[in-house]
Amino acid sequence: MLKTKVAKILVPIDGSKNAHKGLETAIILAKNCGATITGIYSLHVPSNTEFKGEGEVSDRHIAKINEVMNKAKELAAQNDVVFDSKILKGDAGYNIIKHTHGKEKYDMIVIGPRGRGTAKSMIFGSVSKYVVHTSKIPVVVVK
Repeated sequence: MLKTKVAKILVPIDGSKNAHKGLETAIILAKNCGATITGIYSLHVPSNTEFKGEGEVSDRHIAKINEVMNKAKELAAQNDVVFDSKILKGDAGYNIIKHTHGKEKYDMIVIGPRGRGTAKSMIFGSVSKYVVHTSKIPVVVVK
């Protein structure tokens, strides 16, 4: 008999094809388990400096993020899966781990191996690698 029930799945979303594959897999898992999905978009905002004001994000960028999240929510709804979205600021890998081990407890992370990071992270999948090596909950990496 299984002792763990999958009720909450976290899916990092960034608008990339691989993130979309991760979302599709999470929807299949959620539907089969009766779980809900939370999609997170980790927004890199330049840090504050003495010479610059607070890092700003353009309205166009926010509109694009909202469009990506709304499409994800629509896809989940079409498959009768509850989807919640969160936009976080900072390093993607750190935010994923911090969010899964925070107040809201998650049972699983489903992630695409390469998203829209720097050239290095696109080649090596550094966010998914970081998540796999630091997570205390199961991680499904979707290729």
